[in-house]
Amino acid sequence: MTSLLEGAKKLVTRSSDVGARVDGLERAAAGARGRVDDEVVDHADAVAARAAGRLKLSADHTVVALAGATGSGKSSTFNALSGLELSAVGVRRPTTSWATACVWGKEGAEELLEWLGIPARHQVTRDSMLSSADEDDELRGVVLLDLPDHDSTEVSHHLEVDRLVQLADMLVWVLDPQKYADAAIHERFLRPLASHRDVMLVVLNHIDSVPENRRASMVEDVRRLLDADGLAGVPVLPISARHGWGVDELRGMVAKRVAEKKVTRSRLEADVRAAAERLQEATGSGRTPTLSKERVAALDDAFADAAGVPTVVKAVEDSTRMRANRATGWPVTAWFSRLKPDPLKRLHLDLGAAGKELTGAARTSVPKATGVQRARVDTEVRALADQVGEGMAPSWAQAVRAASVSRLPDLGDRLDRAVASTDLGADRIPAWAGLVKVLQYVLIISALVGAGWLALLAFGSYARLPEPPTPEVWQFPVPTLLLLGGIGLGLLLALVCRWLVSLTARARARRADKRLRDAISEVSQEMVVTPIQAELASYAEVRDGLAAALR
Repeated sequence: MTSLLEGAKKLVTRSSDVGARVDGLERAAAGARGRVDDEVVDHADAVAARAAGRLKLSADHTVVALAGATGSGKSSTFNALSGLELSAVGVRRPTTSWATACVWGKEGAEELLEWLGIPARHQVTRDSMLSSADEDDELRGVVLLDLPDHDSTEVSHHLEVDRLVQLADMLVWVLDPQKYADAAIHERFLRPLASHRDVMLVVLNHIDSVPENRRASMVEDVRRLLDADGLAGVPVLPISARHGWGVDELRGMVAKRVAEKKVTRSRLEADVRAAAERLQEATGSGRTPTLSKERVAALDDAFADAAGVPTVVKAVEDSTRMRANRATGWPVTAWFSRLKPDPLKRLHLDLGAAGKELTGAARTSVPKATGVQRARVDTEVRALADQVGEGMAPSWAQAVRAASVSRLPDLGDRLDRAVASTDLGADRIPAWAGLVKVLQYVLIISALVGAGWLALLAFGSYARLPEPPTPEVWQFPVPTLLLLGGIGLGLLLALVCRWLVSLTARARARRADKRLRDAISEVSQEMVVTPIQAELASYAEVRDGLAAALR
């Protein structure tokens, strides 16, 4: 399509932006696909494809279609303009079964006629051997079509008229004094094509059959009906193709518009604008919304709560406190703490490589989300989608809501993997705790040495052995000092370290909370925010495309 549009820009005038309009409509339709009514999008796609196809063809020819009901004199008008007896004139319905084309200047028109779907047997070149008059330079570049009767009883005729009305650059509606107010032509063609009034003419044929004193009022009545159809400004020309009245004036009006080289561009612009306006009505014209940081933060909190982040953070704090107290506590009593289960191991977190091989790297034992937590997640997702969809067309707001929940069925597993893969930083004791542990063992060894020393002295005294000299420090026997100092300092150090352990546990809990919430935020981004942003990107693409199509 892009290559066609690039070529199209060379085929229309340099000042034309039809190619950009068509490209904008195509982008808007692509962005709206699946978000609004398929019929509206298909119509926009068809208009863009049709316009691109026309731009690729001859810019030197203008397709002028004569359309009307049975008996309106459409074929006689066609013959009068061409100066040739090409279309059979009759009174029985249906009269014209196929579209007939008369071309002024066939060079370059072959592809255009093929695109129009006009068989070769229904094509006549005005300057060919069949011409009954000299070449008419006034209409050079015109491809004049005589369409089937729009009120024909044959369905194929209806389809042919509908198809060629969409393809013609200029439309000349031939009305009959007896049926010019027929609702069929007004409701089916004229009113729906109100946006195309710049490429339309209305001919009131058989004016010779109307009394002279009623002709002016009849033309005014036609004018009134056209104004009611939204076609104010469309010329109304009374003619009599049978007698040639007004035919020269009609030919001159057609020739003037063709000579201006604006008809094709005006028709395509009208088509694109009408399709873009219809698409805009379906998509809405509001500005592209943005995601509220507050709403995203609330969503992250709901996800974190459902993932059990508070439970894991509490486990990190308790596990850190247990492990550090075990390292820094008095070794005699600290040994008993090994009998207590580690909170993180109970959740299958921070078990190391061997543990993950046993439990599965992506599974934890964090309690599943409760009904209240799941309801909070649903509420926050809906609130975010509603906030984004506010001001959008209902169909597009529904697309945003559908995108916001499209991945939620996998939410539980995804949250569990996020928690399991997060490095909580709680599997190692602090460096200072390792030093304290060494010091505690030094103190307990000192106490044991002192106790052993005192035991030897007591045994020697009991056995009446000569008592060796006992060293003293500040008049305290060294064995007693070692025993009491080792025990006392160990207990005192354990009490002081409890305060440091508490600070360390809270710090690690805060760090683990941040890491977990960052991981959970990535999950909410992946599961909810990114799908919504994709919808917003499509909406922005539609808005940009429509802006280009409607400028």
